[in-house]
Amino acid sequence: MDRRGSLTKGMLPLLAIHAVSEYYRLPWKPPVTAALLGANTLIYLRPAFLRHILPSIDQVWFNPHLILKYRDLKRFLLSPFYHVSDSHLVYNMMSLLWKGIQLETSVGSVEFASMLAALLAMSQGITLLLARSLLLFFDYDKPFYSEYSAGFSGVLFAMKVVLNSQSESLTNVYGLVIPARHAAWAELILIQMFVPGVSFLGHLGGILAGILYVKLKRAYSGPDPLTLTIRTLTNVISWPLRFVRNLFQFRRGRISGRGSVGGRQTGRTMSGLWRCQACTYDNSSLLSVCEMCGTSRGARGLSSREFSRHSDDLTLEEIRLRRIERFG
Repeated sequence: MDRRGSLTKGMLPLLAIHAVSEYYRLPWKPPVTAALLGANTLIYLRPAFLRHILPSIDQVWFNPHLILKYRDLKRFLLSPFYHVSDSHLVYNMMSLLWKGIQLETSVGSVEFASMLAALLAMSQGITLLLARSLLLFFDYDKPFYSEYSAGFSGVLFAMKVVLNSQSESLTNVYGLVIPARHAAWAELILIQMFVPGVSFLGHLGGILAGILYVKLKRAYSGPDPLTLTIRTLTNVISWPLRFVRNLFQFRRGRISGRGSVGGRQTGRTMSGLWRCQACTYDNSSLLSVCEMCGTSRGARGLSSREFSRHSDDLTLEEIRLRRIERFG
C-alpha cells in the first residue's frame, strides 16, 4: 500500500513490454494474473468509457476510521485496485506478474482466484483490526487509524508468504541473502526504512494474512467452499463457449476430407465423401482434387474401363511422390 504521492510519467510502457514478453515465452498463459494486471492498469488509467462507472480514488482510500464509522465496504474492497502513481502501479504489477505466474501455474486458475479473494479479504480485515486495536490500546490515532492508503501491495505480501511457505532455499532481498520463507519480513522492514510514504500496517496485515492462509490450508486439506463456488460459476459461464467451440470443431472435422484408403466401397461413398479411382482414397465432397494423389474428381464421368486404365498408369511410387509434392 502507498499513501498519497506525486505522479511520475513514462513507466507504463515498461510495464506493458515486460508483461507481453513474459507472457509470450510461457507455454500456458495464466488468465487470472493477466486479468488482474489489466484491471489494475485500466482502473489507474481511467479511460473515458469507464470514467462514469469507476469511483475516484478519493472515494476508495483505505481509511479504518471511515470504513468502521460508515461501514464503507467500497473502501474495504476496492482500495487494493487503486494506485497513486506510475511507479506505484508498475512496481506492484511487476511483483504481481512474477508471483502470479508461479502461483497460478502451480495451483491452477480456479484455486488461484479463490486464494486471491481470500488473501484480499483477510489482509484488509487484519489491517483494519490492527488499526482499531492500536487506537483502543495505545491511542494511536493519526499514525494508523486515520491514514489514507491504497494499492495491491498488501495482497502481494500475502502472496509472497504463500509462495515461500515451503521453500528451503535462500533468496536475495535488496542485497541481503536470507531464507526465502523469511523474505517477506525482511522486505517489510527494508521498505519501511528506505521508501517514504508506504503503509506499514497494510504490509504487515498482508504478511499476517498469508501466514493465516497457509495455516488454514494445512489444517483443512479438502477444497474450500470458495474454490468450489468459483469452479461452479466458471463451468456455468464457460458452458456456452465450450458448446460453440465443440460445434465448430465438429464442422471442421466434417470438411477436412480426411478419409480412409481402400475398402469395399467404389465411386462415391457415404457421409459426403467421394472415392478417388486412382488411389481409392476417400475425400470430402467439398474437394475437387484428391488429397492423396492429386487426381481430379472430374474423372468420375469416365467409364469403368477408363478408370481402371487411369489407375493402372500410376504406380505406388508415383502416388507416393505425388503425395510428398502435395503435402511437402
